[in-house]
Amino acid sequence: MKEVKIETTLQVFDNINELSKDIQDLMRHASDARGNAYAPYSKFSVGAAILLDNKEVVTGSNQENASYPSGLCAERTAIYYAGAKYPDAKILKIAIIAGSQSHPTLTPIPPCGACRQAIAEYEVKQDAPIELYFMGETGKVVRSNSLANLLPLIFDKSAL
Repeated sequence: MKEVKIETTLQVFDNINELSKDIQDLMRHASDARGNAYAPYSKFSVGAAILLDNKEVVTGSNQENASYPSGLCAERTAIYYAGAKYPDAKILKIAIIAGSQSHPTLTPIPPCGACRQAIAEYEVKQDAPIELYFMGETGKVVRSNSLANLLPLIFDKSAL
């Protein structure tokens, strides 16, 4: 038997004001997108903004459905739109802001497992890391320099 240790390094900022101006702008796009969320069932709204290497910013928000599996998270809404509209562009950064409509969300909310897998697909496809920034409605912001920090053992095309 061999034991393998996996470590993750993330940066945590006390608030959005500690981020560079361009990341603050990307976070504002995510916040605006969150306002377009359709979340009548979970009451949990998420906005995502993606910066592409062609300087375009693509946004998405979660879209729920009475048939729960038919909805889609903000991150996947944005990433699939970016892939459809700009298939040759690389994803540089993703900003995510999430929060409950029922109570304040002050802790950073990372992407769910399905969204991590979708982001991993694009990281592998473009052979370059994707920076992620995520937060609740206010408060701390977490930065990961690659999706691999959040999902170190990915399933990708090499397994097929």
